[in-house]
Amino acid sequence: MNDPVSEKSIVYVVSDSVGETAELVVRAAASQFNGSNTEIRRVPYVEEKVTIDEVIVQAEENNGVIAFTLVLPELIEHLTRKAGEKNIPVYDILSPMINILQTRVDEAPRNEPGLVHALDEEYFRKVEAIEFAVKYDDGRDPRGVLRADVVLVGVSRTSKTPLSQYLAHKRLKVANIPLVPEVEPPDELFAIPKEKVIGLNITAEKLNSIRTERLKALGLKAEANYANVKRIQEELEYSKKIMDRIGCDVIDVSNKAVEETANLIYHMIQNNKE
Repeated sequence: MNDPVSEKSIVYVVSDSVGETAELVVRAAASQFNGSNTEIRRVPYVEEKVTIDEVIVQAEENNGVIAFTLVLPELIEHLTRKAGEKNIPVYDILSPMINILQTRVDEAPRNEPGLVHALDEEYFRKVEAIEFAVKYDDGRDPRGVLRADVVLVGVSRTSKTPLSQYLAHKRLKVANIPLVPEVEPPDELFAIPKEKVIGLNITAEKLNSIRTERLKALGLKAEANYANVKRIQEELEYSKKIMDRIGCDVIDVSNKAVEETANLIYHMIQNNKE
């Protein structure tokens, strides 16, 4: 029975996901008529017709209306038919736009509930991974090693930082540790499964060329110890000992682009997970 005391309009927001989209649309519309006179009752995660039937009963008793964001055709058909039988106004928020897009992209809709939030989750996972890569770049905080999906180790200028960022865009949390003879690697590096560690190797000649160009870009002399061949060989020998000690997989990056190496690492990590 209708409540003669209440002058509020009740809108039932029915969704097969969270229902935020439908509620925002209803609130935007209600704001044009003094939104305080509109009560919104959200009914999220609707997967069965029986739930729709319950909403129909409530809407009929309270002289309510129904706004919905459903994508499963059988649920849409059931709701609109049942509401029509009871003369309950309904508003389909998604279908008109989906139909327009279908004619434009010449592709059938997936009709899968919750895809917007799935995309949001993927986005936030990517942002989190990028922030992780920045925070735990270049061995700044060894605690990151314990939380990382993958840890890159190698001497300076083996593309650890760009690889970390590239892999972060694939939603992997990456920490990287520089291997320097004078600095003992953190204990955390030897406390994690070796499958999570990827060693980056490079030829002395290639590393000498890269470091020499780096020094020139910084306006420094190419003869600096950083690009000294003997020093480079010492660093590479040391890094090999550490990698052997860990027992990790090693990739030679001498003639590989960052994208190629990153894809190799990504598939190695995925295979190890499986």
